[in-house]
Amino acid sequence: MQSIPKFTGFIRQLVEKGMIDAEHMLSAIETAKQLDQDIVPYLIQNHHIHPLDIAKAISHEFGDPLFDLDAYDSSLIIKDSVNDKIITKYKILPIFRRANILYVATANPTNITAIEAIRFSSQMHIEAIIVEYDKLKKLIEQHYSGEEIFNFDDDFDLEISDDTQKTTPTEDDILKDESPIVKYVNKLLVDAIRIGASDLHFEPYEKIYRVRYRIDGVLRQIATPPLQLATRLASRIKIMSQMDISEKRIPQDGRIKLKLSKHKAFDFRVNSLPTLYGEKLVLRILDSSSAMMGIDSLGYEPDQKALFLEALSKPQGMLLITGPTGSGKTVSLYTGISILNQEEVNISTVEDPIEINLEGINQVNVNQKVGLTFATTLRSFLRQDPDIIMVGEIRDLETAEIATTLRSFLRQDPDIIMVGEIRDLETAEIAIKAAQTGHMVMSTLHTNSAPETLTRLRNMGVPSFNIATSVNLVIAQRLARRLCHLCKRPINIPFQSLLEMGFTEEDIQNPTFQLYDANGCSACHDGYKGRIGIYEVMKMTPEISRLIMEDCNSIQIAEASQLSGFQNLRRSGLLKAMQGITSLQEINRITSE
Repeated sequence: MQSIPKFTGFIRQLVEKGMIDAEHMLSAIETAKQLDQDIVPYLIQNHHIHPLDIAKAISHEFGDPLFDLDAYDSSLIIKDSVNDKIITKYKILPIFRRANILYVATANPTNITAIEAIRFSSQMHIEAIIVEYDKLKKLIEQHYSGEEIFNFDDDFDLEISDDTQKTTPTEDDILKDESPIVKYVNKLLVDAIRIGASDLHFEPYEKIYRVRYRIDGVLRQIATPPLQLATRLASRIKIMSQMDISEKRIPQDGRIKLKLSKHKAFDFRVNSLPTLYGEKLVLRILDSSSAMMGIDSLGYEPDQKALFLEALSKPQGMLLITGPTGSGKTVSLYTGISILNQEEVNISTVEDPIEINLEGINQVNVNQKVGLTFATTLRSFLRQDPDIIMVGEIRDLETAEIATTLRSFLRQDPDIIMVGEIRDLETAEIAIKAAQTGHMVMSTLHTNSAPETLTRLRNMGVPSFNIATSVNLVIAQRLARRLCHLCKRPINIPFQSLLEMGFTEEDIQNPTFQLYDANGCSACHDGYKGRIGIYEVMKMTPEISRLIMEDCNSIQIAEASQLSGFQNLRRSGLLKAMQGITSLQEINRITSE
């Protein structure tokens, strides 16, 4: 408690009441300052302090009553006195006006910059009314977003990558930085980042045009702009990603870089697809910081984490990560490579496309148009003295050429080889040969479970002996939605039903046993916020090696693994449900009983 005297105002109250300790509060203040973010939303989003608790602390500090926006008639919002950009940027809303006094709802009246901005814009005297941040944010989003063309915060800096062909746009309204179309697209991109979306879908249909975000793995409709804007929206996005806007008959790929601040940037991987009613565009948000958050953020159970780190520390052998598309394999792969990324090693990757940018790693993006293929890049790597090589993806047509290059890797004294995905026998055989001759190999496959991965290699034609003697660890994974900690509600399920779902009697009889379900609030909307990994981590034991040598199936391998403490995806998911992290309904969605 020695640090508490450093704090004043409502910040001190939050620390004294034990809602956050002094050390974390100091860190939060410093980080929010670096990100140029208001401390109130930062504490809510990153330290899970309830908006009502913060509002009460501020109300107590100022001696003013707390105003409940749920009781406010939103038709009274004063929309003609303040620039919309200020309202959306500072989350401060004019709700009453009396003579020359403008009453504004704010979750942080200590934000002098926001108060001064709205005073300057309105040229009126400002009186702050204290409200809860989540309710204020929701009200602003309801009345300052949607199908209208947005005013946009000009402080954001858009950078467009130059790895695709430059084009000459033809329409004035998609060229001018101040045009409504430009502001609207920019707003959608930034909102997608702020809300935590992974993808944006721009979709034309016969009678409507819709924009959807994929949030926590689920698509949600965000806006339905006028159908007549479809062509201009597509053209604007294609210009930003430097596609050819005159070409609408074939799919195209591009990339956008968006800087939110000096310390935070996001890449968007863009793909266009001709459909019946126009071009559909999908933007995948790539956040390089996701690979730098560390292994503890991924959701491994302690024993699973220990096995992962043990496999990474081994000088040779194969570590395989498996799961369907969108299950987080790339983040797991890059997290492992980040742990191994040391100053004394030379790491090179060739990817199509690069998904995560990592400092200290030489990454090459394939460009078929100019002849920069996997094969030509890999040949160049051989002259770059690599220690670690990662091949982002192996295309079927180039298998033989890449396989030949991989053979060359074995003569280049690499410590670690990373193959983005094993798709065929030749690649698998060379990767296994590398794992058997003093190299550590990391790669991914598309299989449903860890035991199935071993039988998949065998079905590809890899001899059972080579599998048994080269694979050290297999990780299968899924992503489950996290329950919103602000609104999750406890539920009770009959004892017998719990047993049928996979819980043990020991689980159920534990005094701390409690399951939760999604509820929904203004902070999360549907009861979930964020995602967490669900894993099964299978170590190659002598018994599993024996079963592989005997050509046993994946069911037999799974049964033998469980005898040595192996937890399948279902069991790992049930543990997350018992910890209150996710719901039983979510585990049922992503795993089988």
